[in-house]
Formats: sequence, C-alpha cells, structure tokens
Amino acid sequence: MYTSSLKEAQFKNIYNTAVEELEEVVVEELTDVGANSELIVYNDDHNTFDWVIQCFVEVIGHTFEQSEQLSLLVHYKGKAAVKTAPMNVLKPLKNELVNRGLSAVIESCD
Repeated sequence: MYTSSLKEAQFKNIYNTAVEELEEVVVEELTDVGANSELIVYNDDHNTFDWVIQCFVEVIGHTFEQSEQLSLLVHYKGKAAVKTAPMNVLKPLKNELVNRGLSAVIESCD
C-alpha cells in the first residue's frame, strides 16, 4: 500500500511536471507573438523572376513593384528579408513559399 507521503510526493511530481510544461507553452507563445522576426528568402538557380514575384504577391501580399524589387535584391545579394513580423505570422508564409519551391527561413531580429 501507498503511504500518504508517497502519494503526496507523486502528486507533487505530476503537478510540477504539468506546471513546467505549461510554462514552456506560455513562454513559446509569448515569444511567437511578441518578438519580431524576419522572413529571409535565398537566391537559387531554378526559380524564375516571374515566379518569385508572383509568390511574393500572392503569399506575402506585397505589391508587384515591391515584389520585383525584392526579387532583384534576392538575386544580386544572395538573400533578402522579405517581411518582418512576429514568428506566428511568418511561419505559414514561410511554409507556403517553401511549398512553392523557394528557399526561405525565419530568423530572429535579436
């Protein structure tokens, strides 16, 4: 049979584990929402200017002119930050750009 001190110790262990997991989730959500990050797109040898511009217009919501300028920066500098926003905003944009064949990552602005 369990003693009351053993039951209490098990409860404390379960409680502390649950609290630690909850704290991790809260910290992650605060980091995702509050801190700005940059969506970086890298140059490659297989996507055309037209395709990259179309992706920037459709996925990120930039104007044609903004998208054209960014595609030139990506081409000539090797990479460019195409959007700055909280991580939770950038994640789906990055995923969609990658699904369309672009090389994209998210970097912290810190």
